[in-house]
Amino acid sequence: MKQGFDSEEYLKIQSEKIEERINMFDKLYLEFGGKIFDDYHAARVLPGFKPDAKIKLLERLKDISEVIFCISASDIEKSKIRADYGISYELELIRLIENLQNLGISINSVVITLYEGQASVEHLRKLLRSRKVKTYIHTPTKGYPNDIELIVSENGYGKNPYIETTKKLVVITAPGPNSGKLGTCLSQLYHEHKKGIKAGYAKFETFPVWDLSLMHPVNVAYEAATADLGDINMIDSFHLEAYGENAVNYNRDLSTFPIVKNILQKITGKEIYKSPTDMGVNMIGRCIIDDDVVRRAAEGEIIRRYYSALSDYKQELCSLETVERIEIMMNKLGLNSKDRQVVEPALEKEKKEKKNVVAIELPNGKIITGKESELLSAASAAIINALKEITNIPDEVYLLSPSMLEAIFKTKKNTSYRTSYCLNVQEVLIALSICSATNPIIEKMISKIAELRGCEAHSTYIIEKSELNVVKNLGINLTCEPKM
Repeated sequence: MKQGFDSEEYLKIQSEKIEERINMFDKLYLEFGGKIFDDYHAARVLPGFKPDAKIKLLERLKDISEVIFCISASDIEKSKIRADYGISYELELIRLIENLQNLGISINSVVITLYEGQASVEHLRKLLRSRKVKTYIHTPTKGYPNDIELIVSENGYGKNPYIETTKKLVVITAPGPNSGKLGTCLSQLYHEHKKGIKAGYAKFETFPVWDLSLMHPVNVAYEAATADLGDINMIDSFHLEAYGENAVNYNRDLSTFPIVKNILQKITGKEIYKSPTDMGVNMIGRCIIDDDVVRRAAEGEIIRRYYSALSDYKQELCSLETVERIEIMMNKLGLNSKDRQVVEPALEKEKKEKKNVVAIELPNGKIITGKESELLSAASAAIINALKEITNIPDEVYLLSPSMLEAIFKTKKNTSYRTSYCLNVQEVLIALSICSATNPIIEKMISKIAELRGCEAHSTYIIEKSELNVVKNLGINLTCEPKM
């Protein structure tokens, strides 16, 4: 795929921007939004962006930084699950801490926010203590959001324990949204200024990109990705009034800015920022090197989000309103679901064969299909056919002998209560791996699996979650028709 984004330049100028902001204060509390690891959304809409870019950034700054994690007590109590990983916020928190520690990045502590006696909190504290990670408890701040005098007082932020920090940069992050990052930053600023330390606050989020237009597909793709949350990109009216130039932000930041501005002014005694955009340090827009490539990639992501929302709605995992929001975005950009090249070949093959079908578009633009059979799922068949094409193996060549497939099929049938016993992608990959030990052709084919990363695919039915996760792990961008 042609590159539209320069990751190396991004790491350079982004770290310089953060260091520039650090130098404005004795200490900087940086609210770190979005995913720290595995930012595949950014990688899809900005071809060339590395999914581990934020980690690389933290590694560059690790000598002067430490990390505080926030997690909401209500999310712990509800065992809230991260849909993208299928694990709870607590487990995601542990995963993040361990991964950062393995990279030599200093973890200061975990703040459990909005604590109101939730019983499940103590279990997490025990887990963290066993890992020698400090925890702090923050209760809801009295007077928030309207009573500034109470908020910025000993009965407001003063009720929260002070977190001892030693580095110039303190990164505040979380395993998910609405975890209390901003409140923790402001609470720390209150305590720091009481101690005579001129601490500051800034925000680092990848999207929306403030210096791209409101209707740029990259910004619209972010809005599509958060359609279930109701986030809306808007022109930063505060920035426009202060500087006479357009900048893009989203509704929640714009609505809370007057409150944050007043709290910051009350704590520090001066006006630091004139707009939500001023608070940000994001330089990602400056590193787009081919706008046409980025636009096409982002448009593709919007259509993928539309199909994802349709499938979720079919399974009662999201509202019709979410689907309609993305439809409106597509209409504004003149996009159609059939603009996705793999859709029509999949539907035509299904109509002809009267079987479930998956179509995959290879890097050279050729579209390969696979249909469901008694032995193979449609996704398994499509991936085998795609790998055959990439490796120049004739279609009539059997990679897995029918007798071997039949044996696996019978074992699965005898040990499962399912109504369909055809082999899914994971089972086929395991079988191929076993056969590769004695078959050099299969060994060569398996070596080409990485070439499927970034390929587009479409299914004529909703693939079950376990198989879908394997396909995603292969890096294939799969969408599904909203049909069970």
